Amino acid sequence: MDDVCEGKDFSFPEEEERVLKLWHDLNAFHEQMRRTEGGDEFVFYDGPPFATGLPHYGHILAGTIKDVVTRHQAMRGRHVSRRFGWDCHGLPVEFEIDKALGITNRQQVLDLGIGKYNETCRGIVTKYVAEWEAVVTRSGRWIDFRDDYKTMDLNYMESVWWVFGQLWKKELVYKGFKVMPYSTGCKTALSNFEAGLDYRTVPDPAVMVSFPIVGDADNAALVAWTTTPWTLPSNLALCVNANLVYAKVKDKSSGTVYIVGETRLGQLPVKAKAAGKKQAKGSTAEAPQGGLDTESYELLEKIPGSSLVGKKYTPLFDFFLELQDTAFRVIADNYVTDDSGTGVVHCAPAFGEDDHRVCLSGGIIEASGLVVAVDDDGCFIEKITDFKGRHVKEADKDIISAVKDKGRLVSKGSIEHSYPFCWRSGTPLIYRAVPSWFIKVEKIRDQLLECNKETYWVPDYVKEKRFHNWLEGARDWAVSRSRFWGTPLPVWISQDGEEIVVIDSIEELERLSGVKVNDLHRHHVDDITIPSREGRGVLKRVEDVFDCWFESGSMPYASLHYPFENRELFEKNFPGNFVAEGLDQTRGWFYTLMVLSTALFGKPAFKNLICNGLVLAEDGKKMSKSKKNYPPPVDVINEYGADALRLYLVNSPVVRAESLRFKRIGVFGVVKDVFLPWYNAYRFLVQNAKRLEVEGLGAFSPIDQASLQKSSNVLDHWINSATESLVSFVLQEMDAYRLYTVVPYLVKYIDNLTNIYVRFNRKRLKGRTGEVDCKISLSTLYHALVTTCVAMAPFTPFFTEVLYQNLRKVSSKSHESIHFCSFPSTTGERDERVEQSVNRMMTIIDLARNIRERHSKALKTPLKEMVVVHPDSEFLEDITGKLKEYVMEEMNVKTVTPCNDPMMYASLRAEPNFSVLGKRLGKDMGKVSNGVKKMTQEQVLAFEKSGEISFFGHCLKLDDIKVVREFKRPANVSEKEIDAAGDGDVLVILDLRADQSLIEAGVAREVVNKIQKLRKTAQLEPTDLIDVYYKPVDDCSSRLEEILQSQDQYIREVLGNSLVPKAMAPSDTVVICEESHDVHDMSFVIYIARCMPVLTPDLLPHASGNSDHVDALRVYLSSRSISRLKNEFQTGNGKITVSCMEGYPPIVLQLGKHVFLSAGDFYLANRS
Repeated sequence: MDDVCEGKDFSFPEEEERVLKLWHDLNAFHEQMRRTEGGDEFVFYDGPPFATGLPHYGHILAGTIKDVVTRHQAMRGRHVSRRFGWDCHGLPVEFEIDKALGITNRQQVLDLGIGKYNETCRGIVTKYVAEWEAVVTRSGRWIDFRDDYKTMDLNYMESVWWVFGQLWKKELVYKGFKVMPYSTGCKTALSNFEAGLDYRTVPDPAVMVSFPIVGDADNAALVAWTTTPWTLPSNLALCVNANLVYAKVKDKSSGTVYIVGETRLGQLPVKAKAAGKKQAKGSTAEAPQGGLDTESYELLEKIPGSSLVGKKYTPLFDFFLELQDTAFRVIADNYVTDDSGTGVVHCAPAFGEDDHRVCLSGGIIEASGLVVAVDDDGCFIEKITDFKGRHVKEADKDIISAVKDKGRLVSKGSIEHSYPFCWRSGTPLIYRAVPSWFIKVEKIRDQLLECNKETYWVPDYVKEKRFHNWLEGARDWAVSRSRFWGTPLPVWISQDGEEIVVIDSIEELERLSGVKVNDLHRHHVDDITIPSREGRGVLKRVEDVFDCWFESGSMPYASLHYPFENRELFEKNFPGNFVAEGLDQTRGWFYTLMVLSTALFGKPAFKNLICNGLVLAEDGKKMSKSKKNYPPPVDVINEYGADALRLYLVNSPVVRAESLRFKRIGVFGVVKDVFLPWYNAYRFLVQNAKRLEVEGLGAFSPIDQASLQKSSNVLDHWINSATESLVSFVLQEMDAYRLYTVVPYLVKYIDNLTNIYVRFNRKRLKGRTGEVDCKISLSTLYHALVTTCVAMAPFTPFFTEVLYQNLRKVSSKSHESIHFCSFPSTTGERDERVEQSVNRMMTIIDLARNIRERHSKALKTPLKEMVVVHPDSEFLEDITGKLKEYVMEEMNVKTVTPCNDPMMYASLRAEPNFSVLGKRLGKDMGKVSNGVKKMTQEQVLAFEKSGEISFFGHCLKLDDIKVVREFKRPANVSEKEIDAAGDGDVLVILDLRADQSLIEAGVAREVVNKIQKLRKTAQLEPTDLIDVYYKPVDDCSSRLEEILQSQDQYIREVLGNSLVPKAMAPSDTVVICEESHDVHDMSFVIYIARCMPVLTPDLLPHASGNSDHVDALRVYLSSRSISRLKNEFQTGNGKITVSCMEGYPPIVLQLGKHVFLSAGDFYLANRS
């Protein structure tokens, strides 16, 4: 393996760029696809975005979710086709072209020519494709941009025709005239779910208008309330509720008589009181709520709503006087309520769904005789002479003025309410009667609800609540649009409308028309005619195109050109396995997928779905380019890396369909808390594997996992089991599509790997416990890292690839990329017992740390004894058995003493668990609480043993009572001498008193700590071999030497060598750095020197007394690599022959007799 830099020098973005090059060179994505050919298909449907805008965090989020799932499935051997799709038709494209060409009305398109307009649309469809591919690729997502699908492709459009043809054959299509949400900005009707995509709270005018009843004895007028004054010129009826009571009242100041709902009398305007505040001329005061203001009005009589039905009234305008025989009368319907308005609804049948329905049923209009007084551009037609050519919303003020001039304005005000806007143009919608082709969704509503039950959603409440409710209220879907750039409806119709042919393939159109067809867009098919089979002349195509949502809903079939191609592939793997998009698609793509698949096949389109929430700006507002309230995604990736952004998004509420306030610092937090600890564990492995080579022990080669299972080390077993648990957990959660649970588990695992396995095994990993044990621990760490990387590769494809590419160099069976690896198989060899034991050890250590921190006792200060008190012998066996040495070393205590008698060091008392018992016990809580608090120690012990106790007829279990252990300090001992900390039924006691042996151990720890820091200051690598010297600078020399000699074993275990008095340093010693220190009133200087061979006095007689030969040997050996010399001595069983020195005979040198490879080794040998 290659050397690696420190974490602070590791550039995540730069390494990711190198990985992208590696993937490119390996053609990695397509190679993975090739390797999984023949495996079970995992069918993933990718919802097509529009390429007319740049990708944002919402796209990266959805793309990351899709990428994680599909990569994971591919690593489990499944063949996952991943084709990018583009939504090419519809409003988004036309809207861009209209802006670019300055088009404001339909006639301008016709004047330009549909062909030229459509080809212009085609030209911008792929405007940002390159930018999309760059961002998607940089984010680490693997998806095919070459073999993509486009909704404007001939094959795709033909399949859309087939879908419509099947619905026609199933009698699920009809042409109707329906009031629908209408966008004047885009000049087209919208479906109900499109209308629900952008609701805004806006002010609108709110007016009350009088409609005098013809022939009423009191000249009474019905009063209607509306927030759409622009619909008043089209008023044809008034609607009341026949079951409500209405009231006739007289305005005392004007004598005018009004009729409104009895419960709505409080809504009538009240003139300002003389004694009240002065008001502007003509204004009215707020009406009192809940009843009639008797100072302003007189109640004349109460009238049943049924008695008003049929009464004629005076029209407000004279634009529709030709309908006066049937119109301008009162009708009744239960949709009129008494909780808003006046209880009287003004009806303009061309501009309200209920208005249209009740006017038809009431005989006000005929289905074929409706006049729509507003054109496609949202402007009044010639018939509305007073306001012709005016946009309806702009005409509101003038219409109100006209009503006032006629003396018909009862009150004027404004209201703030939630109102639908066009999701594309941002203009307010109106409701307008338009002719359209409909899918009979209401007919299959029950089927839709059943199909929904067959799907699995994350989170499930979106399926059970939001989506279910939407399906429950589903209405017939208007799928045609009176536009230009889209898939044309394949409907040919005779001039008299009696003969209709629906085409479902290109072949059928060519056969019936005799025309060769190469493109299905309007300018290619509008002029194609079909001869009538019934003698009705020629059939011409209707002008409409499909709603683009119909096209995207056809994606499962059209992207495969089904049924014209890939029939077996589709039918064998439908429904698809997985889809994922944002919460807004519950009324968009998820809905259209479900409607079409249910109508066609009686099945849902997908089995599993992840629904994500919205990514908002840090302030909780919608991300806005103009406000610049969020950092561009590419900037974040270039600063922290794509993997950090991926994990940040996946590990957030947004994957559970909740909102996320995007914070740049949150991405940095992922780097700091996840990647750097993970990298440091990897770097520690690499450093110590390289050390084996430096020390002449050969290149590191990991021991196979089967052999490692025989290791006697408890932490080896523990990390193997913890790794197995990680793999099992990832498998379990990925099968349940719960991506958000994986990252917290990974963070905990990495924390355990670095802060338990690596930290507690430093001596083993550094070779201080022998070569064999070192290789076992390094191999265990190696396999843990490799397994973790493979399991997490779908989440962090770059970082895991970086680590894997280096780790694979010591494996003979590795793949060229981590993404070619199979997901780790679970062996089922989890050792829950050892995992529990280590958890217990960490509990003990945390409690002991707590005591040390409380008394400012640093870990480098040794302590004499730790007592662990617990009633369970198994618990104590864990701590004082194989884990004892780890506890002692980590907490720097000389002994660990178990105690299974809780009463020896603690007193017990019981407290009621109020959070559990409060609701259950009710009034008895007080007396039960007192009973629990009065429990004796014997009762508490008996309760812990039996698990239950009763008070006043209530049986309390272990969860109902908290047992508190309080430390019982020995007599004549202060808190500073002995202290304790507890957690539940475990108590840890530390003896904080110092003695001479502990002081000496503490000095040794501090000296070692200074040396380690000096190594870092000198920027030495762990593999750099050094000699360390010391020199007292006052009269403490003998005392310091005694301490260092008594602690020599500990020093050698940590440093790998003894400390040598500076006086014993060879004359040619090369000092790298030095530093002065004071520890426990002892002053000394530490020297770090280059490690050099030391020749012994025995060498001179061995060299026949030739001192020149000895000097030459010194020069020769000093020039050699210590690690290579060590390796040669090992190969020669402790001897080497030097025969390369000109002028001197060959000489055999024996290690430990003629030469030592470090000053520390020479000093230790001479001292002993």
